[in-house]
Amino acid sequence: MESAQRRRPAEAAEGFATRPGESGTALELLVHGVGGTTPEEMLDDPRTVRITGDDTAAMFRRADDADAERHSAERRDGPVPEAYVWCNLTSGNGTRALWLLLLPFMVVNLAHWMRPTARGRRRAVRLYGLLVRLAGLSLTVLLVAAACEVALDLAAWQCAGTHACAERHSWLGFLSPELSDGGWWSLPGRRLALAAVVPTALTGLLWFLSLRTWSAYESQQPMTHDAEPEEEGGRTALGRPGFWYGRRLVARLRAAHTAAGLLTVATAVGSAAARQDREPGGPAALAVLGVLLEAALAVGACVVVWVVCRRGRAERRLDDGLDRRLVRYLPLTALALLALSLLYAGWERTGWESAGRLPGDATFGALALAQGLLVIVLAVVAHSLHRSDPDRRAAIRGLAGPAVAMLACALGGVMSGGVSQRVSDWLDGTGTSMPGPPVLLTWQASVIPPLLVVVLVLCGWLASRAWRIARAQSAAVEREYAGETGDPGRTRRIASVRAMAALTDRGPRILAVTSTATLLLGAGALAGALATDKTPGEAAHGSHAVVHGAAETAQALGSWLIGLGFILLVTWGRRAYKDPSARRTIGILWDVGTFWPRAAHPFAPPCYAERAVPDLTWRIATWTRATGGRLVISGHSQGSVLAAAAAWQLAPSTRRRVALLTYGSPLERLYGRWFPAHFGPDALSSLHQEVDCWRNLHRLTDPIGGPMRLPGDRGPDVDRPALKDPLAYGRTEAHPLPAPILGHSDYQADPAFAEERRRLLARLRPDVPAPRHTGEPGADPGVVSA
Repeated sequence: MESAQRRRPAEAAEGFATRPGESGTALELLVHGVGGTTPEEMLDDPRTVRITGDDTAAMFRRADDADAERHSAERRDGPVPEAYVWCNLTSGNGTRALWLLLLPFMVVNLAHWMRPTARGRRRAVRLYGLLVRLAGLSLTVLLVAAACEVALDLAAWQCAGTHACAERHSWLGFLSPELSDGGWWSLPGRRLALAAVVPTALTGLLWFLSLRTWSAYESQQPMTHDAEPEEEGGRTALGRPGFWYGRRLVARLRAAHTAAGLLTVATAVGSAAARQDREPGGPAALAVLGVLLEAALAVGACVVVWVVCRRGRAERRLDDGLDRRLVRYLPLTALALLALSLLYAGWERTGWESAGRLPGDATFGALALAQGLLVIVLAVVAHSLHRSDPDRRAAIRGLAGPAVAMLACALGGVMSGGVSQRVSDWLDGTGTSMPGPPVLLTWQASVIPPLLVVVLVLCGWLASRAWRIARAQSAAVEREYAGETGDPGRTRRIASVRAMAALTDRGPRILAVTSTATLLLGAGALAGALATDKTPGEAAHGSHAVVHGAAETAQALGSWLIGLGFILLVTWGRRAYKDPSARRTIGILWDVGTFWPRAAHPFAPPCYAERAVPDLTWRIATWTRATGGRLVISGHSQGSVLAAAAAWQLAPSTRRRVALLTYGSPLERLYGRWFPAHFGPDALSSLHQEVDCWRNLHRLTDPIGGPMRLPGDRGPDVDRPALKDPLAYGRTEAHPLPAPILGHSDYQADPAFAEERRRLLARLRPDVPAPRHTGEPGADPGVVSA
């Protein structure tokens, strides 16, 4: 119910809107949210034209408004609507579905941006970024090592070297010493050299995708402006000139990760041959060559680590430089070492036969141990940063970054283990002719069932929590719709939607428990594999029947689940490749996950904001400079995040001449909690002070959007009280049919949207920023305070 006091501002706003000095064109720049939409839907008109942009992202207007600036003197009922459509950046064509395979890289890149707020702790901040970059490097090595495990160990070494397995798979017959009668390719080293084509091609594909997506998405330079001094209290780094242009770092990391992948393949091939040459009676010359090759590979690995550690992001200026020699020669040197390794392994050796597993199983154990240590040290650094500048709203008390990094490592392990398990089962149908994948991968698969038990317990806790919230919200619904609540089912429905929306705020606790359980179970799996060098079922043999049965069950169920998970991932990607609706669902995941630049992993899906934010900044700056008119940036959901990022990138003089209208916005509820260093209270407060005016709309039924919760008396200035949803409880004169529960969508359907837009336009002036009203006696209540 609107009170008389709330009606007065709307009336005053309309009065201000018709002042004589405000005849300039007003523009409402609409920015859609997750999932995307069409310009026809955004502008509510089937006839639209593209004003500027291309097929990837563009600005659209109604056909009748194409040249609205030339007819600014004509009276209009409202602002000229202009829609920025950027959905093709995340869900444009079928190839986006293949980005699902890059999910661990995207998640670890998110961990980089989740660091706590820090003042005067530059060394700690640099250490935090360095640790995340090293975790990202370990994921690249893990992925390539998994490809080596499948191609080199399972296929070329074990199956081709086993008569029964090679006989079942005729395409491996030319690699089998028995089936090919000692053919040229049947020597173990030559089999490994040929199989190395698979992980090498995978590394090359990742390099190509990273280079291609950079050119397509992130190569747009932002509008140049001078860096503003960062006041005590911390203006966000999103306003720095070089924040949305990370060309130099991405190029360095791309070269380093590509070299790391090639060196991993070279090590897998060369170390097996070198170990054979070190056996008693082996050729001395080849043994010396093996030692030199391994030393060269170790030096190359040290150089890669140095490159990853040496430089982070340069945001205070537009860093358009490029370390051309490093970017060019580091991958080429690694490729040369790989070629030498293949030649070395392919040399003919007497008496070399493939038996058991390929030497090098310890690689997966070393990677798991390194990742666990990196996550623990990262947690210590994050805790130290959080204690120096506590933020009560920060997720997991500043430990969200380490928790997400742990999940990224777990995803990498699940994907690599799933591929190995499925390929092993496919090659060795009986399960007796081949040793199978490394023991550690089997242990890691065996801890999945206990982890699922933890997840099920958390789901039960969430269900009970939702039930309690729904009970409390039922009473709130009855109070809000006083005199109308005569339908218990309707009341329960509204209360249930509110309860489900409130569960979003429990996400940090879910992540904390899941990541902690993952770390502990992963440590147990590593310890069990190193201590026994047997699978869980074999290690439990001879123990109590219950223990042995549990181990066998966990091993079998885990192997089945990890394979099923990988198959579902591939199936979902294949479906999304053909089905636009499914592709848009995957696009929602990328809308949230790929907003941030590639600062920790160059093979992560591309950052669409490095294209979208410069687009918005250029459009806002050029339009206000050319027309001097009033401009409202209207952002829904993820579009509000892009709108805020674009506002920070504007010059201060331009920033003070625009208004911000956000609705269904995750700026504080998600980004402020999970990314406190960039969207924390200080950052949002600075945005509130620097734009001319800002209003935010939210609903209790919205699982994504929420209030800004700015400290002090600034919050009420920005946040309108929660909108009613549904607009009417039952049938009324205005709503003769039942009103739907809108949740996160259709904010424009609420009369409050048009009211707040009118108030923002009334607040703006066409030529100069309007004076700020601070609430002194006599201030007009109809003017929205900034």
